[in-house]
Amino acid sequence: MQYISTRGGIAPVSFKQAVMMGLATDGGLLLPTAIPEISAETLGQWRGLSYPELATAVLSLFIDDIPPADLRELVEKSYRTFNHREITPLVKQGDCFIMELFHGPTLAFKDVALQFLGNVFEYLLKESGGKMNILGATSGDTGSAAIYGVRGKERINIFILHPHKRVSPIQELQMTTVTDANVFNLAIRGTFDDGQSIVKAIFNDLAFKEKHQLGAVNSINWARIVAQVVYYIYAALRVTKSEGAEQVDFSVPTGNFGDIFAGYVARRMLPKQIRNLILATNENNLLTRFILNGDYSLGPVAQTSSPSMDIQVASNFERYLYYLNGEDAGRTRKDMDSFGASGSLQFDELAQERVRADFASRSVNEAETIATIRDFYQKHGYVLDPHTAVGVKAGLAGREAGVPMICLATAHPAKFGAAVQSAIGHEPELPESLAALADKESRCEVMAAEVAAVKAYVERHAL
Repeated sequence: MQYISTRGGIAPVSFKQAVMMGLATDGGLLLPTAIPEISAETLGQWRGLSYPELATAVLSLFIDDIPPADLRELVEKSYRTFNHREITPLVKQGDCFIMELFHGPTLAFKDVALQFLGNVFEYLLKESGGKMNILGATSGDTGSAAIYGVRGKERINIFILHPHKRVSPIQELQMTTVTDANVFNLAIRGTFDDGQSIVKAIFNDLAFKEKHQLGAVNSINWARIVAQVVYYIYAALRVTKSEGAEQVDFSVPTGNFGDIFAGYVARRMLPKQIRNLILATNENNLLTRFILNGDYSLGPVAQTSSPSMDIQVASNFERYLYYLNGEDAGRTRKDMDSFGASGSLQFDELAQERVRADFASRSVNEAETIATIRDFYQKHGYVLDPHTAVGVKAGLAGREAGVPMICLATAHPAKFGAAVQSAIGHEPELPESLAALADKESRCEVMAAEVAAVKAYVERHAL
């Protein structure tokens, strides 16, 4: 399988090259030259597989330059760190299935991809004898998941930017209490979008990127997306079988467009099994406005109880835009240049029809989020985190009789105790791994949200 840029400015590269490149050297995002559609015979073979077995089978369709035995070991190693034998278990609660994606080491869905990516990085660097300085920005969960994916690994340093005092206290502690020598936490005085723009600017400085062998762990890295494709397929196969249904719908709490783009890829692979993808946003509803009205334009970032979704610029949107543009890289590059200059893209009615064929969407405000946590707990005795509550609210609103609704639970509720307490009157019980954080040493550098400041820090501490 070869990989190309959404902006058409690079020759096709292998999976190994794509992983190490992260952001394409022309500023675009990497995509496979083709997305395979899965035959009924193959689906029949996949239905009885365990999660690691299915992951190996799915990933092997996109990765042909790592020997099969090595790929299988990378997958198995990645999911040994999870505390549930099913890795991403499905729990039926009332009118929906909750797919629990929070059983990894940092209790967030990002572990599913970042445990794998960390092991892939280590494997490729050992093979080449090279080194890497990972640079990423986080709105909360990506940072800790990335850090836990590479902490203590040889040949890798990691620099993670997070918005100062704009992540939950537990999210902050999960990052800053990892004091391994190869981990550097940077709290910038700004928003997640500021951090993301800094990271993109630094990656676009090709001389700096090459000098310091920069690697990406944000969902701009294709390995993140393809690892998340697996759990959509896993859930679709499990639920259609258990419910005797032909199709399922998914509701996905969304900020950066990466998780739901993985769902888009999965649906292209399983078009007969996956029907609707509901994109759920909080009050930062750029993506809902795009889907409902064809309006992709920046607005102010509202601070909510679901901080991982407090985003305006969705870094994976460009991947979908490439397909929306009929895989026209030149047009995609032009659109992204226009958005960079004006902060706005408008889509005509024909494009809007295509978008609405791919996604439904609903924006869920703060009051609805808290009410959903409360009501779901009262009805089912099950505690949702605020991000998951956004997805559940949107999913139940869009549910149709006879089609199972699968809502992605993207984080353990204990990571957002204050929001949960305001909804149900008490904080959820802290898992042992989180309860121990408060007593740990922490380390973090607070700095201005400026490209030059971050580059200077990386320059001083890079391998």
